[in-house]
Amino acid sequence: MKSIFLAALLGLAFFAVSCQKTDDPDAFNPADKNAVTLEFDHRVGGQRLAFNTTYKNGSGEEFTVTMLNYFVSNVSLTKDDGTVVKFPDRYFLLRLADPKTLNLTLPDVPAGNYKQVTFSVGVDSAKSVSSADALKGVLDPALWADPMYWSWNSGYIFWRFEGTSPAIPASATGARIFNLHVGGFGGRTAPTPNNLRTITLPVGTELAKVRNNIAPAVHLLVDIAKFFDGPTKISLAKTNQVHAPVAAVPLANNIATLFSIDHVHNDKE
Repeated sequence: MKSIFLAALLGLAFFAVSCQKTDDPDAFNPADKNAVTLEFDHRVGGQRLAFNTTYKNGSGEEFTVTMLNYFVSNVSLTKDDGTVVKFPDRYFLLRLADPKTLNLTLPDVPAGNYKQVTFSVGVDSAKSVSSADALKGVLDPALWADPMYWSWNSGYIFWRFEGTSPAIPASATGARIFNLHVGGFGGRTAPTPNNLRTITLPVGTELAKVRNNIAPAVHLLVDIAKFFDGPTKISLAKTNQVHAPVAAVPLANNIATLFSIDHVHNDKE
């Protein structure tokens, strides 16, 4: 009788421990994997960025946007224990005109709690000097409707931002257009500035929790207002045509300030 009672107690204890582990929202199997999505939400201050909409920059100049394309690469995620998970040789081309390009999916992310996201805006020198047969997917210039390449020496256009503004002096045709292009990876032969910018963002108190049944979405804000009001203040009346790496350095420095993480969705699938 005593042995039966003891066995029953052990069974109850095992059941209680099992339930405790199952109910623990932070418990995970290190062997599990799932996807993480980075959602890029473009704003101008408190307004959502959209085409055919008039905004005002820090210099008081009105502007509208007709194009925003840029590359994101070298993505990595950092766990709360300091472990870094890298996603090499993955390049994304975000195009405001194509909403499906604004959500970047990272597959097979190991289970864990992630506290930090790192990525670069641009295309690194190693890929920029690769042979043509290595430039596939979004890096294949032949696939673009909107060219994202300067030259063999200067390489890719990392960031292509275009629009109109009444503050810009009229051209011979009467157009008041800005074309602000950022690129330059260091150059193949003739030296150019390296305008690749690497950005590291803390996720915040609500960590991105990857589980077998949780594929978190990290919601990033991209504030175009800061493009004009970063370390270098940009007035469209004075700076409206940039098509070379040297002139693009101040713009690249401003781009590094645009991004922040607003929140994380850890919804169960």
